[in-house]
Amino acid sequence: MRQIAIANMKGGVGKTTTAIHLAAGLSRQGARVLLVDADPQGNVAHALAVRRERTIRDLMLGQASFDDVVARGVRERLDVITATPAAFTLEAQLAGEPQRETILARRLKTLNGYDAVVLDSSPAMNLLAYNALLYASHVIVPVSMDGMAILGARQTLAGVHQIRELWPDRRLDLLAVLPTSVNVTTNATRAAFEALADDEEMRERLYRRGIRQCIDVTYALAQRQTIWEYAPRSRAAEDYDAFVRFVRTGGADVSADRDGRDAKAREGQTVV
Repeated sequence: MRQIAIANMKGGVGKTTTAIHLAAGLSRQGARVLLVDADPQGNVAHALAVRRERTIRDLMLGQASFDDVVARGVRERLDVITATPAAFTLEAQLAGEPQRETILARRLKTLNGYDAVVLDSSPAMNLLAYNALLYASHVIVPVSMDGMAILGARQTLAGVHQIRELWPDRRLDLLAVLPTSVNVTTNATRAAFEALADDEEMRERLYRRGIRQCIDVTYALAQRQTIWEYAPRSRAAEDYDAFVRFVRTGGADVSADRDGRDAKAREGQTVV
């Protein structure tokens, strides 16, 4: 089982959209997936039309078990743990808890029956974000095509390095830097790609195909649907399909080109 956190300390870069479509995409391709919302804004529940009385806050506080908080069958082979703004109080409520950064990992220690766990995280490096990263084995950093998002990505990777130093026994590998809202005709996109390619750490895991700008994604989430449910022939559906295949192969080729020939070459490799 792989645990994949979606993280960037800059908001508005597509973290929740990426988490939802990675989780839903993996489940569409046959994997059994748990999607965990570790962002107190609680956008996953809204986007997927999930209503659950017990949430990640109750799990973290020890007031509910995994079975109490999980929403099963949100989509075929996809279960969800939701969050609400009540989770903002966790910092204060768990202030005296020993090793509070690893509570989520301990709560999910015996989790089985899933091929992958995908965690949406907060743009702030808060308690829930640390818990998501300390549970994860891999991290994906979405980056929209602007300088602040790239700065947020660098700050996020600095946080990842800090976690590796403080908890050397815990694996946390960078799986991909994922460009979002890509429009190759604009100077902003070209400049952003140049900055990412010049970054010594991010260029090694840069998923060059990226996710193109597509208004259908906004409309889909407004209708509480995934892109495959709302517009299965859209460019976003094509791009997320390709990215899910990339993740299923373990990030075998981060130099993915736009016509998909790389995906065909990777067919038959190990799935999640």
